[in-house]
Amino acid sequence: MTVAPAYQVLAERIRDDIMSGVLRPGERLPTEPQLCEQSGLSRSTVREALRLLSSQHLIVTMRGVNGGSFVAEPDAGALGATLSDGVGLLLASGAVTGDDFLEVRRMLEVPAAGLAAARRGAQHLAELERAMFDPDHDDLARRIEAHASFHLTVAAASGNSLLSLVVRPLYSLANRDAVELAARPPFWHAVDRDHRALLAAIRAQDVAQAMELARQHIDNIRPAEHMNVVAGV
Repeated sequence: MTVAPAYQVLAERIRDDIMSGVLRPGERLPTEPQLCEQSGLSRSTVREALRLLSSQHLIVTMRGVNGGSFVAEPDAGALGATLSDGVGLLLASGAVTGDDFLEVRRMLEVPAAGLAAARRGAQHLAELERAMFDPDHDDLARRIEAHASFHLTVAAASGNSLLSLVVRPLYSLANRDAVELAARPPFWHAVDRDHRALLAAIRAQDVAQAMELARQHIDNIRPAEHMNVVAGV
C-alpha cells in the first residue's frame, strides 16, 4: 500500500475544508506557523502543500503586511482552462473517441438550445449575430472562431452558468490541421445554414424547433467528426 506524502495529505485536508464550505472563498487560511503547529509538520512541508493548492487554483497567496494564503474566489476562466486541458489529454491519448465527443455534444447542446430559446436576451441575439461568418470569403481561423463563439453564446443564453462552463472545453480544442483537411467548403456552407436556422428559432423563442435544429446540426457534422475533427467545429 502506497502512503501519500505528508504535504499531499495536508493539502487534501485543506482541500476538503474548501470544497465542503468550512473554508469560504476569500477566507484567510491559518498562517504557516499555525499550520505547522496544527499538523505537526515542518515549514517546508506546509509550504509544499500550499504550493500544491495554489497550482490547483484553490488558494491564492499574497505578500505584505496583510498578506497570507486565502481561499480563491471561483474563476470560471481558470476552471474552464483546467477542464480543457483534461479533455485535451484524453483526446490526445485516444481515451476519448469522436463518437464519445458527439454523444456529449448532443447531451449538452440540444437542451442548451431549448433553454436559450426560452431565456435569451437582446444581448445574446446580438452576440449570435456577430458569430455569423461568410463560408465563401472568411478564412479558416475566422470560421473556427465564429463557430466556437456561436455555440458558447447559445450556452450562455441558456442562463445556466454551470452548463456554460462544461460546454467551454468542447470549443477550445481545435486541431487546425485536421479541420483544414476534413472541413471543405460544403461543410462550412452546411454549418452556416444550420447556425442561421438555429438563430432564427432562438430569436422566435421556439423551444422545440431550436432543440430539433441543434440535434440535426450535430448529426450533420458527424462525417467531419469521424475525420478527426473532434473540436472547434
